[in-house]
Amino acid sequence: MAIPTLKNLIGGQWLESQASEFLEVKNPAFDETIALVPQSTPEEVNQVVAAAKAGFEKWRHTPAPVRAKAMFRFWEKLDKVQDEIVEIMVREHGKTRSDAKGEMTRAFEYVEYTCGIPELMKGTYSEDVGRRVESFTVREPLGPFVIIPPFNFPAMIALYFCWPLACGNPVIVKPSELCPQTMTRMAEIAQECPFPPGALNIIQGGPEVGHQLITHPDVVGVTFVGSSKVAEIVYQTATGRNKRAQCQGGAKNHLVINADSLLEKNMDNVVNSCYGNASQRCFAGSNLLVHEKVFDRFLSGFLEKALQFRLGYGLDPEATLGPVVSRKSLENLLGFIDRAEKAGARILLDGRHPSVPKYPQGYFLAPTLIEAEPDLEIFREEVFGPVRCIKKIRDLAEAVEIVNRSPFGHTAVIYTENGGQARDFVRYCNTGQIGINVGTPAPIAYYPVGGRKISFFGDLRGRANDAVDFHTDKKVVVCRWMTPFA
Repeated sequence: MAIPTLKNLIGGQWLESQASEFLEVKNPAFDETIALVPQSTPEEVNQVVAAAKAGFEKWRHTPAPVRAKAMFRFWEKLDKVQDEIVEIMVREHGKTRSDAKGEMTRAFEYVEYTCGIPELMKGTYSEDVGRRVESFTVREPLGPFVIIPPFNFPAMIALYFCWPLACGNPVIVKPSELCPQTMTRMAEIAQECPFPPGALNIIQGGPEVGHQLITHPDVVGVTFVGSSKVAEIVYQTATGRNKRAQCQGGAKNHLVINADSLLEKNMDNVVNSCYGNASQRCFAGSNLLVHEKVFDRFLSGFLEKALQFRLGYGLDPEATLGPVVSRKSLENLLGFIDRAEKAGARILLDGRHPSVPKYPQGYFLAPTLIEAEPDLEIFREEVFGPVRCIKKIRDLAEAVEIVNRSPFGHTAVIYTENGGQARDFVRYCNTGQIGINVGTPAPIAYYPVGGRKISFFGDLRGRANDAVDFHTDKKVVVCRWMTPFA
């Protein structure tokens, strides 16, 4: 079967790229090429931005209730093909069908939220701020926004485009070159909805295309999700050109197991936080900080659960853990483990080079657990795969100190039945999200999301009302009227 080459959606038309370079999309369970991504040319970047700019005036003046109806239609059509999109995600990402379905559940919530855009776009009004003087605000869209989603949630985070689109802005999405087919299919669905040409655009390519979009003078803002290193570069590049930017970076999340935690009841939640989605999610538990009084009992239960994962292709009903996304990712993970071992860390569960007879060419790494100290690389740095650390702690104060010592500030979690200690944990941990007996406290659509320190670069977080604020400007009007009733 011929390998498809993905196209660009520019001004309502799917166009073949004139690129001379192409990137391979691999099915990570088989190490098979399933699509080619063109490295779109600078001319095509200019073309897609011009199309978005040309479509701005018509879309921004489309009444908010009409835009909401378009979002409702998009939700309806997306719902009818969600099983197809789930299978696309499994093939290009490697996650299990169950994980992909869970992603689609959250993804639909984003579309649902933006259907309320007439309410979300309401302004404010103040009467008699002075004699016969009124003041009010109106929200106005700004122009073309760029969305650069990561590979790990190719449907959910790509659908961040719903917020700027619903607000009246044209959008350009550059899908991850590792997992571009999911967003491409969703864009095909969007074309069946009443969005005018230029409102939603897709351009394929790697980091070079992203850079060209960010630096284009007619782009007004960018939303990026990826590593902290790249997030900082994107943020500085965009804001240095007077553009809006919200850039979510990496994470190194700590899960604290308090002495009073209900271990048996919480264990499934802890293990899934650490290894679900092959640990390729920014909310994954990275470092386990376990109170010394329950350390041995916790470790025994944790290892028992971790050994129950079955590696395989995500569409295989027996598989409960898929491969990592690429061979490069697998090699990076193996390097982390090797260096940790050489540095003196104790490997409690070694997932290197597992036997997966049905899929011998896949990029598989079984759950790995390493006992390590906070000064080791494996404990400090983001490790985007099923390699987790564990450390014995004396008390909650030590746990909070370790959490706050990290340069990342995405998420921290505590498992406890002590309300006072939970309250202190919430107050004193310097992270953007906190979980209490919830291992992956990812906010639902009507709450904002974002970390602190090097986990987030920007002022307004993603999603919810923060996203509406980011993608609109509050214009303030002050007026005075002279009437016969003066």
